Amino acid sequence: MSGHSRKEDEVRRMLDLPHPPVPVDLPARAAARGVRALNRRRTVRLLFWSFVVVVVIVFAVWASVVEPWTVPPSQKTPPLEGW
Repeated sequence: MSGHSRKEDEVRRMLDLPHPPVPVDLPARAAARGVRALNRRRTVRLLFWSFVVVVVIVFAVWASVVEPWTVPPSQKTPPLEGW
């Protein structure tokens, strides 16, 4: 007997056994759990995108106030030549 047929025989024996009883309220509990998971996922996604929008707005305000693209003023005066 090969390993493949032995596994098939084991599976057939397991399937021939009487199935365990399923609780009556199992579908309702599963649906409620799915709804909770969906709501949780939706809330996390909303919080993430809200955070991203706030970060972009804060960065835009900071960049408009600080203007990091401009050259800072020099700390020394240029030498006077040609007087």
